[in-house]
Amino acid sequence: MSQDFKKIKIEDLKLDLKNPRLPKSKQGKDEKTVIEFMLLEAATLELMMAIGQNDYFAGEQLLVIPDEDDEGKYVVVEGNRRLTAVKLLNDPSISSVKKESLQKVCAEADFKPNEIPCLIFEQKDQILKYLGFRHITGIKSWRLLEKARYLFDLKESEFAGVGFLQACRDIAKMIGSSSSYIRRLLTGLSLYKKVEDEGFYSIENLNDTRFHLNYFVDALNKENIRNFLEVDFNEDDPIKKLNGDNLELLTHWWFEKTEGKSRVLGDSEGLKMLDAVIGSPIALKAFKDEGATIDDAYDLTGEIDLLFRKEIEKALSSLHKADAYSNKVDDFYSGMIEDLKTIREIALKIRNFKIQKENEDDDF
Repeated sequence: MSQDFKKIKIEDLKLDLKNPRLPKSKQGKDEKTVIEFMLLEAATLELMMAIGQNDYFAGEQLLVIPDEDDEGKYVVVEGNRRLTAVKLLNDPSISSVKKESLQKVCAEADFKPNEIPCLIFEQKDQILKYLGFRHITGIKSWRLLEKARYLFDLKESEFAGVGFLQACRDIAKMIGSSSSYIRRLLTGLSLYKKVEDEGFYSIENLNDTRFHLNYFVDALNKENIRNFLEVDFNEDDPIKKLNGDNLELLTHWWFEKTEGKSRVLGDSEGLKMLDAVIGSPIALKAFKDEGATIDDAYDLTGEIDLLFRKEIEKALSSLHKADAYSNKVDDFYSGMIEDLKTIREIALKIRNFKIQKENEDDDF
């Protein structure tokens, strides 16, 4: 793979309007739209200040390809935010947002480079392997939705005739990742596209910039949630038999807010509880049809009994360790007696609750 190094004037460099990092609503728009998005969402002002104070670092070369439709011009495949920052330092009037901040940054800038070091590649495909390593497994990680879009483009361009599972394995080798992670990312993106195609189910304030793809990607690690969606990783099209109604339910549970809160959190604890609830017909009915909270539904799964026992066992283990240390302690801490009293009170409370519950079954 050959490439040429060259410093290129900024007027000859074009932003990649189909950059997978851009939200779908911004892709294919004009350069002004992309620049303003970068300003509002991508910390471009901070980068402008850094370049304005320290000049452009030659080691941060842009990766570019010749523009097929405009001879002598180049499209930036990697480094669009850096190009945006330099363009704005030279001409802040190209943006209609952040005007005051732009004027201040430009007025204080000691450097306004009008050319940028670039590596010129013949085709965009030649850059894909490098980008995959750098932004998915490397040190400059993209947001998850950006990663998934990139992987989809890579799969379509490099592995168009390869089955899904094999393509995931090949991509994983190419970028130094695991095939299971690639599989979940691509399938999560497919689910996201379904949600996007349905207009995000008209959920207030939900769009491509506010959607957390990690909810789907992490959830696909949970067997009950995966079965609920009828996703099958053994198929070449994992969502071939997708249950669209349940996809809509999940999206509402995660993203629809009532008094500022969603029904289920998308973090590890929330996913664990949701997976257990979905795996229990009684708990799922209570949560889905009867308005139970996720905590109340989780109590119906039987998992709470196991958690209770484990917490008692952990507490007992810790007390045994403390007992073993006690004859070696020279200075017992001042609050120890109060802590021991609290432990005793909690133990008695649990014991008394157990006795009370057993007596509730007494017919007398």
